[in-house]
Amino acid sequence: MDMTQQADATADMDVLHEKGVKIFLDGIGKDKSFWNNKLEPQIKDGVKVFEITCKDVKWETEPGKAIEAMAYNGVVPGPEIRVTEGDKVRVICKNEMAQSTAIHFHGVLLPNAMDGVPFITQPPIKKGQSFTYEFTARNPGTHMYHSHHNAAEQVSKGLMAPFIIEPKDKSKEPKVDADYNMILNDSGIGITINGKSFPYTQPIVAKLGQKIRVRYMNEGFLIHPMHLHGIAQLVTHKDGYALPQPYWCDTLSVAPGERYDVIVDCNEPGAWAFHCHILSHAESAHGMFGMVTALVVA
Repeated sequence: MDMTQQADATADMDVLHEKGVKIFLDGIGKDKSFWNNKLEPQIKDGVKVFEITCKDVKWETEPGKAIEAMAYNGVVPGPEIRVTEGDKVRVICKNEMAQSTAIHFHGVLLPNAMDGVPFITQPPIKKGQSFTYEFTARNPGTHMYHSHHNAAEQVSKGLMAPFIIEPKDKSKEPKVDADYNMILNDSGIGITINGKSFPYTQPIVAKLGQKIRVRYMNEGFLIHPMHLHGIAQLVTHKDGYALPQPYWCDTLSVAPGERYDVIVDCNEPGAWAFHCHILSHAESAHGMFGMVTALVVA
C-alpha cells in the first residue's frame, strides 16, 4: 500500500468511527425498552402470575439487520421478572414456536419439578402447549430464566431474560439511585448487549453524584471482561449472593452463566466508554460495534 492509499484508508477509518459514535449519541433515549423492559404480574389469590409466550420472530440488532430469533413475549432479551423474597410465583409458559422448549430458572432455588429440564424434571413444551411453573421465591439476588432445551440455539437466539428476587429485608442492600440489567450474548443473534449491537445500544445516563447498580448476566458462550472507563466498579454480589468482602475493579470478567452486581459511584462527569475488552467484540477498522455502550455522567 503506497502513502496515498494508506492516507485514504486512515481517513475512511476515522470517518466510520465518527459515524458510529454520532449514531449512538443521536439515539440516546430513543429505545425506551433497552434498560426498562419489565413484565408486570397479575395477582391471583395472593400469587404473582406471569404469562410468557415463546415465539419465532425476526429481531433487529440494528436497523435493517433482521435475524431469525426466538423470543419471550416478542422481545430479545425477554422481559424482566422481578419479585420479592417470600412471594408466591406462577409462570405460565405457552409455546408458539416450531421447536419444543422449556424454561429453566437459572440460580433460583425451587422444587425439583419446577427446574425446567425436559426428560429430567418435565416433558418438553411442544408447539401449542403450555406448562405452569409454581414456586416460592427464596433466594434474593440476580438470576435469569432461559431455555434448557436445545439451549445452544434457543438461548443464543433470544430465549434469555433476567429474573430478579429482591430481599424482603432491604436494610443491608446497597443504596442506589438506579438499577440496570446488562445481558451479554455473543452468538445466535450476534455480539450484543440487551439484544442490540453498538451503535444501537443505549447509554446509562446518570447525574453527577448518583450511585447506580449494574447487574451483569452472561448468556453467551464466551467470557466477557467488562471494562468501564474512568470510574471504578465495586463488585458486591456474585450469582445473587453477597460477597463477604466487596472489591474494586475497572474490568470484570463474566463467564457464561455467571451474574455479578456492581455499584458505580458516578463521581466523574463525562461520557465514559463501557465495553467488553475482548477487542474483537468491540472495535474494528470500521468503528466500534457489538458489546459497547457508555456511562454518561452530567
